[in-house]
Amino acid sequence: MKLYFEAEKFLKPSNNNNGSLQSRIFNDTKLTNSPKHIYAVVYSTLKYKPYINIIIQKSKIKQSLQMKKLKISDELLQLLIHDLLFSSKGRIQSGKHPIKDAFLSNKTRLQAEFTKLKLKYKAKSVSELPTKEADEDETPVRWFRINTIKIDPASFFKKYPFFQNLQPVSTFQELTTTGMLYTDDYIPNLFGIYPREKITSTEAYKNGHIIIQDRASCFPSHILNQDPSDIHHEVIDACAAPGNKTTHAASYLPTPESVVYAFERDAKRVEILKTMCDRATGKTYKSLIQITHADFLTTSPQDFTNVTGLIVDPSCSGSGIFGRALEDSEQQQQEVDTARLNKLAAFQFKIVKHAMQFPKARKVVYSTCSIHAEENEKVVIDLLNDAEIKKQGWCLAPREIVIPEWERRGWEQEFSSISGDEEERKRLAGGCVRANPKEDGGIGFFAACFIKQKGAKNNKKKESARQNDQKKNGSKEDKVEDGNNAVDKMDKEEQEAQDEWSGFED
Repeated sequence: MKLYFEAEKFLKPSNNNNGSLQSRIFNDTKLTNSPKHIYAVVYSTLKYKPYINIIIQKSKIKQSLQMKKLKISDELLQLLIHDLLFSSKGRIQSGKHPIKDAFLSNKTRLQAEFTKLKLKYKAKSVSELPTKEADEDETPVRWFRINTIKIDPASFFKKYPFFQNLQPVSTFQELTTTGMLYTDDYIPNLFGIYPREKITSTEAYKNGHIIIQDRASCFPSHILNQDPSDIHHEVIDACAAPGNKTTHAASYLPTPESVVYAFERDAKRVEILKTMCDRATGKTYKSLIQITHADFLTTSPQDFTNVTGLIVDPSCSGSGIFGRALEDSEQQQQEVDTARLNKLAAFQFKIVKHAMQFPKARKVVYSTCSIHAEENEKVVIDLLNDAEIKKQGWCLAPREIVIPEWERRGWEQEFSSISGDEEERKRLAGGCVRANPKEDGGIGFFAACFIKQKGAKNNKKKESARQNDQKKNGSKEDKVEDGNNAVDKMDKEEQEAQDEWSGFED
């Protein structure tokens, strides 16, 4: 049963915010079963999940197992039904186990409901049941980047002929079969291949010389480091696990003495983060990344006086991710998302604002894998309108230093609450980038780049002096608190959202 116990976590909704299905499975270093085997059974279970749930409901198997006082999750039950009824072998792949025995005692009832299901859809076999095509739920491109921490890109292709022999194409849309390679136009040392290309079995992957990472997920680190006039020696990744963005940020560090401080509050995800970072840096460059098991919001900015750049990729709805379970009801899922959006947005606002308090911070990149404006442009607008953030001199960066060649920017209409001027809205939207799911070759994504205007420190001193003068004159102003009032009112909801948070990675 160990195969099913290891596979069930990849069906759980709480595990879906960590990237595509394939990356989640193949990047899990604690699996004892073959990742390929687990991926196959999970992917096929997701494909037939709507039918499997009907069989669970009609057969009342869950109630039957509960009467036998057996604890079995919905995900585990789905996997067992899949292998019994929807797989070509038609059997449970394990030895003796109480759950297996109890499950198979319902075999006749399960098969009867399966037969009714096929009759309903006029299907003679599983393959004739109407389902989403496989490529509707997986990435159209498998992206990987050369890990420049360990290997010089100039020598990579000489060392690994497999990649040198791939036929180059000019667009990722041309990746229609194996044997092709697309060199990305936007992110250095990033390449696209056909999703079924078996690169995880190559020596380059085993040696940590390539890292599988969605293109849009590479945006934050690149945006932070794209401007050659703005070099960062000390950087913070506020929501680091599982570590792809962290290691990408480390690859941009200018010297071996530079460092990325990586924060993660969840103990299990800290272990994954450590494994990923160790694999990417090796022993030679291990000091490039310093991992801290802590909630970023509990950190004191004064303890990191040399940090100049921060990446904040907090928990979000994950609405841009398509490599996940098929939903039984799109309307129901939208209701769930809507209910969570305000909580998530409040938390996202709070954590980005905290990042802006670091004394020498001059650039903060905020990102999500959400397609909702509530978690994207509207969070950005709330930050720009915050009295304290305004006072500190934070603003959106110009398009010229935020992947200027990328055409898909923030939604201009969302910035109408800030300005009625069309050109100003366009300028603000230019400080943000968006990626559409699949259409842009991967997950849906959003990133905004905040920079601190020069002279903001002097303005802050003047404002502080003005407030002190007012206090001496017996005048008490509450304006200093205005920027925090909205957050204070939402403390309870934010705490709930924070409790859900374990960082995000694709």
